[in-house]
Amino acid sequence: MENPLSKFAPFLVGEFPKPFQELVKRITPSEQLSEEELKKELWQAYEFGARHHEGQKRLSGGSYFENHCVEVAKILAGWNMDHITIIGGLLHDAIEDTEASFQEIEDHFGNDVANLVNGVTKLGGIRFSSRKAKQAGNFMKMLISVAQDLRVIIIKFADRLHNMSTIGYMSRLKQHRIAIETRDVYAPLAHRLGMAKVKWTLDDLVLKTLNPDTYKEIEAKLKSTNKEREKYIKKITKALLDELKDYEIKPQVYGRPKSHTSIYGKMVKRGKAFEEIYDILAVRVVVEKVEDCYLTLGVLHQKFKPIQERFKDFIATPKSNGYQSVHTTVVGPEAKLVEIQIRTHEMEQTAEIGVAAHWRYKEGGKNTKSVDSHVKWLRELLDILQSEENDPKEFMHLLKIDLFGDEIFVFTPKGDLVQLPVKSSPLDFAYNVHTEVGHTCLGAKVNHKVVPLNTELHSGDTVEVITSSSQNPNYGWLKFTVTSKARNQIKRYFNKKERDESIKMGEEILTKSLRRLKLLNQMDEVKNAYPKFGFGGSEQLVAAVGKGEISVRDIIEKIASQEEPVKDEESSGFFQFARKESRSIKLEGISNIMANFGKCCNPIPGDDMIGFITRGRGITVHRSACSSLPLLSEESDRLVPVEWEVSRSDMFNVRLKIVGQDRKGLLKDMTETISKLNINMTSVDIKVKEAVATAIFIIQVNNLKQLDRVVRKIAKVKNIDFVERTQH
Repeated sequence: MENPLSKFAPFLVGEFPKPFQELVKRITPSEQLSEEELKKELWQAYEFGARHHEGQKRLSGGSYFENHCVEVAKILAGWNMDHITIIGGLLHDAIEDTEASFQEIEDHFGNDVANLVNGVTKLGGIRFSSRKAKQAGNFMKMLISVAQDLRVIIIKFADRLHNMSTIGYMSRLKQHRIAIETRDVYAPLAHRLGMAKVKWTLDDLVLKTLNPDTYKEIEAKLKSTNKEREKYIKKITKALLDELKDYEIKPQVYGRPKSHTSIYGKMVKRGKAFEEIYDILAVRVVVEKVEDCYLTLGVLHQKFKPIQERFKDFIATPKSNGYQSVHTTVVGPEAKLVEIQIRTHEMEQTAEIGVAAHWRYKEGGKNTKSVDSHVKWLRELLDILQSEENDPKEFMHLLKIDLFGDEIFVFTPKGDLVQLPVKSSPLDFAYNVHTEVGHTCLGAKVNHKVVPLNTELHSGDTVEVITSSSQNPNYGWLKFTVTSKARNQIKRYFNKKERDESIKMGEEILTKSLRRLKLLNQMDEVKNAYPKFGFGGSEQLVAAVGKGEISVRDIIEKIASQEEPVKDEESSGFFQFARKESRSIKLEGISNIMANFGKCCNPIPGDDMIGFITRGRGITVHRSACSSLPLLSEESDRLVPVEWEVSRSDMFNVRLKIVGQDRKGLLKDMTETISKLNINMTSVDIKVKEAVATAIFIIQVNNLKQLDRVVRKIAKVKNIDFVERTQH
């Protein structure tokens, strides 16, 4: 039985809690600290964490600190991490889940540990518009911390691994959400950092959570074929060892089935059952030196017939995550296909835990190349993502693009090697060379043949970019570019172009409006009112006027707030509430113009429209057939062409007048007809005079096509004479 005093004074009674002892056993001794010093520092962190997490329980019912925080620290110790990282793992939830502060942790354990814990801690105290925005914010913070210290993500991986392995105690909804997040971000990020073992473990845990039946089926079949597989591994291992004995190579040869996710992926991709998948087995040959890798490969190919197209040399051209190995697939005993990976002991460690394998070298100030290359990649990714952080959807999309998929290797005409994601196009290559080369890319030659810009590149291709000073990006490029750099630079180009055009339009609206109000001499005063609207400069204010986000009247009222506000030319009417929600339109190619809509005609997508520059209020949009427009014909210079730019979810109010012979159940038939079309009715008014019923319906539709369908259906209702769309 554990001595109760051990909890309070283990150094005095010579007894530490069992979880602490298990943790210490897993830690690799450090050159910097003696065993006693290491134990003392770890105990201080253990005691601090246990005290602050006291009383907290996991959903499984066990102590939160011992059953989670200590387990995370054990995983980190198993990855041979330094004691600072392990302490960071012990305390990774202290700031988020307890009363402990950053300052308190810094005072007790130093700045390094405090920064690690803070980097892992989720964002707090900020209100987000959605779960996606919160998720994007958390990843942004984590990546910024990672760019400063890679140990942040290593702790996060240990945390996620343990949480995924104990996810069964959570509700199904939470399980699904966490598994999706793990699949979309953490697993590919582990792959990107070369942590293969972490990646396939997370992949399998995700499959087990999201598709438990499939996981159980594969698990059962792997168990049932286990004896047969072990027998086969012994056979191929003996054959390899016998062949290599003559060359004085003493390799470690072992085999294991591929991950459940990998097997499931092959079943889906090839449309085959488990029994028909032969390459579910991977044999690994670990040797001492790089030269032995190639000697082993030669011997192997003499003994077994290789499959040429399945050979990959990642030693000569390592993956961007630092992974090195030679892969070959051969026809092994019993004519079965077997994938064999040949690597050195150092490559083996890197392949399993990636960047974590290099951390101890980083401590000693040597062999830092792999660690620093990962930091460089993260910083480049952050530079691109910073401009997108206000759009959670775009942030997550770019993050996934940069993390998913393997790489291809293509060459410049001079023979330089360029690394790109799979499915990259010549345009991705052009932007990788330089932003201006991408912007002016007119065409490309792949292997000396002219090809379209959307051609998919493959490893070994030689790519030459053809540029022209008259060429500019177009929106179509976004359909086939895959690198985050290319997509981001194309979007930046169009954002700047739209901003410039909005400024031009804003200048024109300001000039015409102030001239009409005989206030042209106040132009500078109007432009200098930008701080009153929270803008950083007059150009931002003018651009907002051009987009219709602010009217000239708003600016004048801000400047001269003591005067009576300018009265709205349009009196409030039935559709006033709908027009307050300005819809997004395009004005001569400029996107996201915000405008007011005339109460007289209330246009919807599909209608022919025209914009009218209204005195002091930006643009008012009318239907081209609007009866109010002839009154404006003398001022045709104030008319501008506009078009819709709306999403499928945008709804528009339409007023319908329905006339027919009154009968019992007429209103019921009309409302049922509209409801069956999944159309929302916001108002219904019906009057009967001399057996003639006149109904006014206000309905919400997406576009003109949907409205026409509603009108046709209502017209078929018994006793209805006519249906028309009315303005008033």
